[in-house]
Amino acid sequence: MQNNNTTMNKKILLLGSGELGKEFVIAAQRIGQTIIAVDSYEKAPAMQVAHEFEVINMLDGAELDRIIAKHQPDFIVPEIEAIRTERFYDYEKQGITVVPSAKAANFTMNRKAIRDLASKELGLRTANYRYATSSEELQKAVTEVGIPCVVKPLMSSSGKGQSTIKSEKDITKAWNYAVEGSRGDMVEVIVEAFVNFNSEITLLTVTQNNNPTLFCAPIGHRQERGDYQESWQPAKVSDKDLFEAQDMAEKVTEALGGAGLFGVEFFLTDEGVYFSELSPRPHDTGMVTLANTQNFNEFELHLRAILSLPIPQITLEKKGASAVILATENSNNPSFSGIEKVASLPKTDFRLFGKPTSRPYRRMGVVLANDTLETPIEEITERAKETAKLIQVNS
Repeated sequence: MQNNNTTMNKKILLLGSGELGKEFVIAAQRIGQTIIAVDSYEKAPAMQVAHEFEVINMLDGAELDRIIAKHQPDFIVPEIEAIRTERFYDYEKQGITVVPSAKAANFTMNRKAIRDLASKELGLRTANYRYATSSEELQKAVTEVGIPCVVKPLMSSSGKGQSTIKSEKDITKAWNYAVEGSRGDMVEVIVEAFVNFNSEITLLTVTQNNNPTLFCAPIGHRQERGDYQESWQPAKVSDKDLFEAQDMAEKVTEALGGAGLFGVEFFLTDEGVYFSELSPRPHDTGMVTLANTQNFNEFELHLRAILSLPIPQITLEKKGASAVILATENSNNPSFSGIEKVASLPKTDFRLFGKPTSRPYRRMGVVLANDTLETPIEEITERAKETAKLIQVNS
């Protein structure tokens, strides 16, 4: 009998193979999809669970073309920023689905494109910002937006290269740190006026082919060094602010096009909601959904939207929190201790990502905690935070 189910046995090329990609691969394999994981180094987390893998420099357009021709995927799913995303438009013309779309992937891999789209084209409220391509231009930009301000590479991830300028003597250091933390071959930064926010949220937004946009319950998070440390769901957000955030998220994802899950970040202030950033893929703060807070976690939602599988609704089942497990030293063979202590705790779980090397502040795993919808979210978050301290990364 012929199988007419068009979602079966699709070939997915995953560009970037970190911890988020690993969970996506697991979700995809559970419903029979074939995954080729790609990254710049061997034994990356997603490669450990994928059907096949490739090790290439994804900023090399010729190398991208080569593996596209070799594997002839049905879908290209980017997981990181450092990719020659301009090639995606050609792949779409070849009939390959780029997730969420070539435009979305290309625009959001570069903070300049997505910020100008949000602020100038869509008129969303954002922090005052400028761009700079040298230390001298950064000096001028800082003068225009004012101190304090935040400096970020146009292309980076997990807070790499991000710093706050609190006085003029920080400017040169901020430029050097941004260049050092930049991914790709672009040497340019965005300078943002400091927003006096009350809290930050991530709104996981699911766009679908020929179906309405869906939203997960808002996720709160705390950052250090530009990288998230804890996240919790649901975050406390007023109905007014939530409506405004959802409206902004729907506008910007509609402008980018395609189907998939977007992580849209906002600042909540006394003046209202500010658009901050957007990722066209599962978000690191969204790992809290692995704590069974929802009927589908963020990776399952991304996959279902990509494959045009129906998502009747997204329901909040429990409150939950995540807290990161960080390395403190460089190691080519990291190991872990304290796992038994965490395993003995109720309503608590953990994930170790399987990264082959460690370095200070590298995210090596995450602790997950959940409880009933009646339990205060602060209590669950504190439990996740304290539990994460029990696991040590050893060199």
